Amino acid sequence: MTTSENTMNMLSAQWKQHMGAAKIAWGKLTDDQLMQTSGHHQKLVGLIEEKYNITREEAEKQVKLFTETHIR
Repeated sequence: MTTSENTMNMLSAQWKQHMGAAKIAWGKLTDDQLMQTSGHHQKLVGLIEEKYNITREEAEKQVKLFTETHIR
């Protein structure tokens, strides 16, 4: 498992702790939507892509930055 994959898995494991920060980062997402992703990387990317009408690549960058900032 790569460091990036490990960090993404840690986001899922610690998701409830980071939902507040996610709500600040992506204010268009509801608490229910954030809960439904359970911190799963691809679900979160897809939701951000859809709600913010941005490219998948941009959504990936945002989630990667969020993960790097909040998971240690």
